[in-house]
Amino acid sequence: MFISYKNHLYNSNTKVKILIQKKFLTLRKDEILKIMSQNTEIKLFGEQKIRTSWDETLEEWYFSVVDVVEILAESTNPRDYWFKMKQRVKLEDGIELSTICRQLKLLAPDGKMRLTDCANVQSLFRIIQSIPSPKAEPFKQWLAKVGYERIKETIDPAQSIDRARENWLKLGRSEKWIQQRMTGQETRNKLTDYWKDAGVKENQEFAVLTNIIHQEWTGLTVKEHKGLKNLKSQNLRDHMSEAELIFTALAELSTRQIAESEQAKGFTENAKASKKGGSVAKNARRELEAKTGKSVVTGENFLPPAKPKDKLL
Repeated sequence: MFISYKNHLYNSNTKVKILIQKKFLTLRKDEILKIMSQNTEIKLFGEQKIRTSWDETLEEWYFSVVDVVEILAESTNPRDYWFKMKQRVKLEDGIELSTICRQLKLLAPDGKMRLTDCANVQSLFRIIQSIPSPKAEPFKQWLAKVGYERIKETIDPAQSIDRARENWLKLGRSEKWIQQRMTGQETRNKLTDYWKDAGVKENQEFAVLTNIIHQEWTGLTVKEHKGLKNLKSQNLRDHMSEAELIFTALAELSTRQIAESEQAKGFTENAKASKKGGSVAKNARRELEAKTGKSVVTGENFLPPAKPKDKLL
């Protein structure tokens, strides 16, 4: 299969060159899919967020039911609304709505992955029927569009890059920031690929190693850095400045190359390599800060500006 992008054709088994601001960013197809998965955990209906999960086996979206309920019912307590709604539907129609849902782990407001009732498009249409809301019809149209766009992206993964880029532009990111964000993601993917091959367990051990790298170069844990930026469930990297993205990429690139040179295996050896890689970026950060008099690590973010100073310029 070939992937088309900007009127060019590339074999999907080779690398794909993504043109961004007149520069080529080289990505393998699997790396494109990883970037795509990184940026499809949150869907926007208007300006309201809905957590989602893509099932690659079934090739369909699953949506957080409580997020949908919060939007359509305009409820201040969507979990309670969903609980009572299931009781009402069971009593009135004899249907157990929980049976048409799946429990999937999604990022919760407290920053942890928690089991959440999720429904595919077909099940969600049934749930929507039981929520009296003027937003129901626009939401159904939005659902259909989301499904269609994902099918197109599966056929042509480069479209997901376009969509991610367009979303970031809408959120006020510059072309230079977007290029650095994508380059940093490629560096991150290569590191996690090495960890997998080296026998490091995904999820918890990946998170611990990432925290070691981050704390070494910034002097802050990931949680502390998010706190500094006033973030909760948001992705920290999506709120980094260009400099923070560059130094994060340097730390992760250094970690992988050190681990490769030392042939690090398992968690313990890679933890040592992670500290060394983070130290490379830390030394570079300190040198830059000494010359500019400015801190690389900041509390600035891209959150909707309650105050003008909250937005990165």
